[in-house]
Amino acid sequence: MKRKAKKQSKKPEGNKRGVVFQVTVNALLLEFLIKQMPNRSRSKIKLLLGNKQVLVDGQAISQFNHPLVPGQEVEISRERVQPDKKSRDFTIVFEDDDLIVIEKLAGLLSIATEKEKRATAYSLLSDHVKKQSIDNKIFVVHRLDRETSGLMLFAKSEKVKRLIQDSWNDTIIERSYIAVVEGAVEKQEGIITSYLVEGKTFKVHSSQNPKSGKKAVTNFKTIKKNKGYSLLKVNLETGRKNQIRVHMQDVGHSIVGDKKYGAVGNPLKRLGLHAQQISFIHPTSGEKMDFETKIPSVFLRLF
Repeated sequence: MKRKAKKQSKKPEGNKRGVVFQVTVNALLLEFLIKQMPNRSRSKIKLLLGNKQVLVDGQAISQFNHPLVPGQEVEISRERVQPDKKSRDFTIVFEDDDLIVIEKLAGLLSIATEKEKRATAYSLLSDHVKKQSIDNKIFVVHRLDRETSGLMLFAKSEKVKRLIQDSWNDTIIERSYIAVVEGAVEKQEGIITSYLVEGKTFKVHSSQNPKSGKKAVTNFKTIKKNKGYSLLKVNLETGRKNQIRVHMQDVGHSIVGDKKYGAVGNPLKRLGLHAQQISFIHPTSGEKMDFETKIPSVFLRLF
């Protein structure tokens, strides 16, 4: 009969090491940690792995299925290891062997254009993973408009990218945005449905004709409002290009700073749209992952 790995107590206070466990039987790292730390949820243990706080024989390991053998030592570091985690334009909020989740600032392109090749989330993350190994690559799972800030998901292999994109409706549980729009929205909540098609000038047009484009559904709730502006939480049932921007114009409340889709003012000096939350099923582990950021302080100043 296999014996349970014994949990060791903390080292004396003078020692800077964290909690240490001895491996006594063959096991996979995540399963081992779950048994050793029954009071921690699986998602919190995954965050420890993503933050490189789990050391096996002194080496940081983020791979949840890393094999352990008897005689090895697993340490839970007290501090997050964050090499190359931040740049001027984005912050890496989670990373493991399959995925990277970042918080992008407004003004950073998701991918290259004819005019800009290097200053993009894709190229900067590509540089980041290649510092770990020259063979590493990065793959775009979804995009945000240049002037939209917030959470983005990237894959570290084409296989993982396809797993997510091919099962998008089942994998992505929730995508929520915070939007600042012009005018006081009368409804406390509502649903906007139309059919969207992109024109020759790259502007997306909305129609109620099912034959004229792809169906788009946007849900919104009003968080705050005054005479000039409203702060909304927006959930997407579909992920069409410029969907929120077009739909807010449809209901007469364009996103502030969005001259392309009807805005008349720019009080924030940027687009009033932020990808605040993303929840999804991890394509490899099957775990539910949930990430949420704060509402940008510049949005709240209007209220």
